[in-house]
Amino acid sequence: MARTCDLCGKGPKYGNRISHAHNVTKRRWNPNLRRVRAVVNGAHKTIYACTACIRSGKVIKVS
Repeated sequence: MARTCDLCGKGPKYGNRISHAHNVTKRRWNPNLRRVRAVVNGAHKTIYACTACIRSGKVIKVS
């Protein structure tokens, strides 16, 4: 599974982990994705949505 939101396309951000001794290694910040059952084009479908989309009301949940 690609770690991207099915609604807004938010994906991981990349950067460096820097220790106290300034050793630099690669790291990544993953989006906070949740599996939700939502109404997509009139049908019930399981999607992966970020919590920002869920809180903003972009996701119409199945009752």
